[in-house]
Amino acid sequence: MYTVELSKMVEKMHLENCTPDIDISGIKLTQPEINRPALQLTGFFDHFDSDRVQIIGNVEDAFLRKMGHEEELNIMRKLMSFNVPCIVFCRNIEVEEDMRRLGVECGVPIFRTAKSTSSFMAEVIRWLGVELAPRISIHGVLVDVYGEGILITGESGIGKSEAALELLKRGHRLVTDDVVEIKKVSDDTLVGSAPDITRHFIELRGIGIVNVKTLFGVESVKNTQSIDLVINLEEWNKDKEYDRLGLEEQYTEFLGNKVVCHNIPIRPGRNLAIICETAAVNYRQKKMGYNAAQELYKRVTSNLMKQNEGEEN
Repeated sequence: MYTVELSKMVEKMHLENCTPDIDISGIKLTQPEINRPALQLTGFFDHFDSDRVQIIGNVEDAFLRKMGHEEELNIMRKLMSFNVPCIVFCRNIEVEEDMRRLGVECGVPIFRTAKSTSSFMAEVIRWLGVELAPRISIHGVLVDVYGEGILITGESGIGKSEAALELLKRGHRLVTDDVVEIKKVSDDTLVGSAPDITRHFIELRGIGIVNVKTLFGVESVKNTQSIDLVINLEEWNKDKEYDRLGLEEQYTEFLGNKVVCHNIPIRPGRNLAIICETAAVNYRQKKMGYNAAQELYKRVTSNLMKQNEGEEN
């Protein structure tokens, strides 16, 4: 199970801490979803997911205030008894002193934000979805080429870093070299990033470690990038049949998500940077509805049909 520290969410969302006496350093968030207690405020706690961040908006606050002060504190005490990770009041709703003391008594931190309830919920869900996403680490290089995330894979020493360096010289951006951390943020999207320790560095055999950000400037690096295309580099094998048309897409799979993959044979003289650029542009064309291989196939088929018609006449 992946976790994220509550303090990280507080810092990211710029939350006001209404219970500073509570030490939040050990509190971990484990659920990417949030909860607006509705039925819980009426006393119905069946199927209550207490591991979620609890959000209080204008509707919940108005309902609580209609209860009467003692009844309000009692129902909130019961809510907090489930060891919820925290409670966030939106729209700068005033948190009364008795509510603050109750939070400290129950060990449940209370925060406040000026953001509207809906926008805060959307932002937290998106952020938690990324932070708590399933992830793996693989060996490869991730670059941003014309806005498309290209993951370059292959055996060690085959030339992945050299290809990335040439792409950097041509104005593209590096996300990570050697180790790629991949997160599954949705059923359609994989996001790659670099481990903190190797971010912005490239290893070039014979030269050593170079800092891309220092050599090429801040515009040459990027912290995260969606993975749209995989280019797998392999040694040329004259006995192997390589795809020359590209009519059928080949895929590779990470965390259950399929990504288009091209196997590129390596021979002396092949310019890998240009191949990567062409692959990125061709992939973008296919997303926009144009497929060069299918266009060629249609032309050949049409030409053969005309020849057959001419022979019959």
